[in-house]
Amino acid sequence: MISRLAAVILSVTLLFPAVGEADEWFADIDFGGFLKTSNFYLDQIPNQTDEGLISSQRLRLELSGQLAGEYDFEIAAEQQLLWSDPPELINLPGGLVNQRFDLEKSWNRNGRFESQLQLDRLNLQGEFKQLQWTLGRQAIGFGRISLFSPLDVIAPFPPDAIDVDVRPGVDALKLVRYFGLAGQVGAVVVLGEEKEQNSYLLTLGENVANVDLLGLLGSLRDRLMLGAGIAGEIGELGLKLEVVGYRGKEVGLPGGDLYEQFFTAALEAWYRFDMGLVLLAEYFYNGPGSKDPERYPLVADSAPFREGLSFLLGRHYLLLGPSYELHPLLTVQGLVIHNLQDRSSLLRPQLAVSLSDNLQLDLFWTFTRGKKNRRDPVFGFPVVRSEFGAVGESGGFLLRYYF
Repeated sequence: MISRLAAVILSVTLLFPAVGEADEWFADIDFGGFLKTSNFYLDQIPNQTDEGLISSQRLRLELSGQLAGEYDFEIAAEQQLLWSDPPELINLPGGLVNQRFDLEKSWNRNGRFESQLQLDRLNLQGEFKQLQWTLGRQAIGFGRISLFSPLDVIAPFPPDAIDVDVRPGVDALKLVRYFGLAGQVGAVVVLGEEKEQNSYLLTLGENVANVDLLGLLGSLRDRLMLGAGIAGEIGELGLKLEVVGYRGKEVGLPGGDLYEQFFTAALEAWYRFDMGLVLLAEYFYNGPGSKDPERYPLVADSAPFREGLSFLLGRHYLLLGPSYELHPLLTVQGLVIHNLQDRSSLLRPQLAVSLSDNLQLDLFWTFTRGKKNRRDPVFGFPVVRSEFGAVGESGGFLLRYYF
């Protein structure tokens, strides 16, 4: 609520002493942020024939520095204005599954215009006996795979996300101890909206003979999990492999997991051709999904999909991410997500234009291919035949200014 948000802002403000004493308390102060406008056109709203328009404006302010010569701090506030036509096409996000504290305020929810103010970062960082700790709202990410990482289990981006500059903040305590040249062992506690949505994870990383080894185990929102990853190179070919296994929770119940046990896995290859083309290719196995397109609605209503642990409905996928620098100020990029079982695809070419050192424009268009939904001859309800077949094409632009 706004009262809680105001209380937090006031508390942070009171941390700052009188101007004459500021140099004794604060050092290395850094201020920045961005202003973004993203605009989308949908030629067909899902399950309808109408067009849709979405416009989002975001202002983010970031402040970081050192407190009392001993601790680092990070604060970030973000204001977003969302317009959509029709109004029910999209809504601003509510409380995230990995956030315990209500540090946001929304206005005119479910209207054509919506607005939201939130504290996305609010944390302290320090060190105690070679143990580095971070407490508060912070960004946490795992995994090494670029297109879509199975090990990135806390707050991953969707594989088709366009703006991935800032990872959503989560309420957590993170402890890390570094050893050797590249080794680390850590523990993370992430607080969810409810106690059952808390996550307790142990992490391990080491580099052996120029090969990165990753490990992750614990409880992810009340489901046991174990994951491992490896990243290295064979000549000029970069290879990454990640596998994560889960024990399902509330299996068979509405909004629970669909399977007693499931796992996700991915193999990604990276290669730069002599002509300058960079190609990322990934095979992704999506355990929370289904082989049968008619079960896709059940997958979309299951816990992994609702929590943002999975964003895809099928089981087997091929993802491609090519990029080519036409000019130091002009880069052509692309994304392909192909469902290998229902043979539907998403294809998005994208043009990134650097207008200045701190101003970038991205132009994109998304094509979709696949079998269209059909009507049940007896009951008349829609029968899903492919993942991307019922999704219309879309496009737009993203303009980003950093300061």
